[in-house]
Amino acid sequence: MLYRVFPARDGADPAEDGGPLFVARALQGSSRHDNPDRYGALYATRVALSAVAERLLRFRGQRLSDGDLVRADGRRYALAAIDDAGLSAVHDLDDPQELVRRRLRPSWVATSDRSVTQPIALQAFDDGSDGFAWWSTIEAGWSNVTLFAERAIPRLRVGGRPDPLTTGHPLVRAMAERFGIGLGR
Repeated sequence: MLYRVFPARDGADPAEDGGPLFVARALQGSSRHDNPDRYGALYATRVALSAVAERLLRFRGQRLSDGDLVRADGRRYALAAIDDAGLSAVHDLDDPQELVRRRLRPSWVATSDRSVTQPIALQAFDDGSDGFAWWSTIEAGWSNVTLFAERAIPRLRVGGRPDPLTTGHPLVRAMAERFGIGLGR
């Protein structure tokens, strides 16, 4: 199972703008594994708390209100569960044997230097994979997943209705406690 936080739009189909599988490819290029000229990068995680943390960590040391969980266009961020059982070729870059096979150093996978991480992703794409897993730079025990949208999305299924995020949501509260974020205003 994968998890993803996204700006939800009522009535949106899963892969269209406002749906949990939508990739705003025109806005990609500066993130860790982006190569928008070749593929859309769909970022997800195997740990629900990690999906919430990726969205909210920028509030560390600040206060978070329900208004901070709604974009200027009125869309509330929501957590989606995504069934990835239909994928076959997601390589694990936390596996030492996979790193050796790909001739990668762990520090290259973990760096925030996009001139290093984007070519790693492009090579995985060129190898024909659906995507790859790698450890979160927020918490190494969390497994993040980068999927190549055009290959992966047709084989993904959204599990149930996305869960809107509020300051009362248990994962928002857990994340706030763990990372020193105050709740409410």
